[in-house]
Amino acid sequence: MSNEDATPPLIIVSNRGPAQFDLGEDGNRVMSRGGGGLVTALSGLVANRHALWIASAMTEEDIAVADENDHQPIDVEMDGVSYRVLTVESDPVAYDRFYNVIANPILWFIQHYLWDLSNAPDIRQAELDAWDKGYQVVNRDIADAVLAQIEGREGPVVMLHDYPLYTAPAMIRAARPDAFLYHFVHIPWPQADAWRVLPSRIRQAVFGGLLGNDIIGFHTSNYCINFLACCERLMDLEVDYDKLTVTHDGGKTLVRPYPLPIDAERLHRAAATREVAEAEVEVLARRREFLILRVDRADLSKNVLRGFTAFDTFLSEHQEFRERVTFVAHLQPSRQDVPEYAEYLERIEALVAVVNHRHGTTDWMPIDLRVYENFPEAVARYKHYDMLMVNAIFDGMNLVAKEAPLLNLRDGVVMLSENTGSHEELSEHVLTVNPFDIQDMADTIYRSLTMPEEERHERAEGLRGVIMERSPADWIDEQIADIDAVRDAS
Repeated sequence: MSNEDATPPLIIVSNRGPAQFDLGEDGNRVMSRGGGGLVTALSGLVANRHALWIASAMTEEDIAVADENDHQPIDVEMDGVSYRVLTVESDPVAYDRFYNVIANPILWFIQHYLWDLSNAPDIRQAELDAWDKGYQVVNRDIADAVLAQIEGREGPVVMLHDYPLYTAPAMIRAARPDAFLYHFVHIPWPQADAWRVLPSRIRQAVFGGLLGNDIIGFHTSNYCINFLACCERLMDLEVDYDKLTVTHDGGKTLVRPYPLPIDAERLHRAAATREVAEAEVEVLARRREFLILRVDRADLSKNVLRGFTAFDTFLSEHQEFRERVTFVAHLQPSRQDVPEYAEYLERIEALVAVVNHRHGTTDWMPIDLRVYENFPEAVARYKHYDMLMVNAIFDGMNLVAKEAPLLNLRDGVVMLSENTGSHEELSEHVLTVNPFDIQDMADTIYRSLTMPEEERHERAEGLRGVIMERSPADWIDEQIADIDAVRDAS
């Protein structure tokens, strides 16, 4: 497709793209799905519209593929969806600083309230250099790639995604004032004081970058309000909390909530596969009278340690449940190259050993910890839990809280942290917990496992009703409708 084509594509921009290339054991090139939930969420958009996806090169083979194609977009197909993809190479040292020093952990930790501020972070010259020579460099690389693809096109639409790319919008805006820029933030947006961790010039660059957009999307209305309050208190800008707008030197930016739904059809297809059926046999063979489940990444924000401590408290207070209940924790390893995450996984494993030693018997292990990624096993467990624990400290949305109830066959109860994005939609039908209140969580475990069948059924039916109200296509259509409305009004 040449840049002279009269029909401008929709440009999707993210750090990780929909496809990743690697070398297989036999030395041949293999392609795998990339981007996790982001790819799933946007696949409908790509499938039905003329779209180009721009993302950073993740592997040496990604770079090789880009070189072989003269750094032009290529067509790939996965799961029946065709993607037009352009991967962007950055200097490896710059990319390491961008991702492993700034994006993770600094921005991620700020937005999930994870910093222990009495001890960390320390902003030294290394962090300042990582910002200037890492984060800004990669954002410039991405911005330049976008600008090259929209050159000569009138009024292009560019949709950027998430915290790695906060400063790219202003870079694109400076060169192309006519472009329509939209940014979706997939993680929580914290209150203003959380951002004071950052030096003022970096903080201003983050907000200035985002305010290069015409629309900024979040998962919840609460995150929208927090963003506006940040603009007001940190940037001294005029905001309208009723119309959800912020006025700045570049004009006006709209802020909108778009809660992400799950792809129910895809999930049901997965649940019907042979792999899930085989995993289900083991789940049923190993289950006791009650099954408590959590399915998470081994991420600090997921609050795994307090969840296990609450279970420990529950077992101590309700010994009548000894040998009757198993807590299966299906955790995916996460960011083990970041020291804080490697240490956290070690602490998880140590706590599990303590709880199992304290309460276990010769033939009963209270906590069954599974640290690996296996989607069919997770889906099999979705179908048979009696209580699902989602007790995140803070979470942008948390789709497990939507996926698992849709497939569950036992009217399982959902314990849900009030600090998850999904709580805004599901609160009426779950048992809400404060993720820092271990006694509250322990009491909620007891309430879940002793809840009358009628109440369990009503809550489960209510959850399924809310979950099925919207589809990923609705999520995309809502955003496109707002983009069209703002473009038509300008």
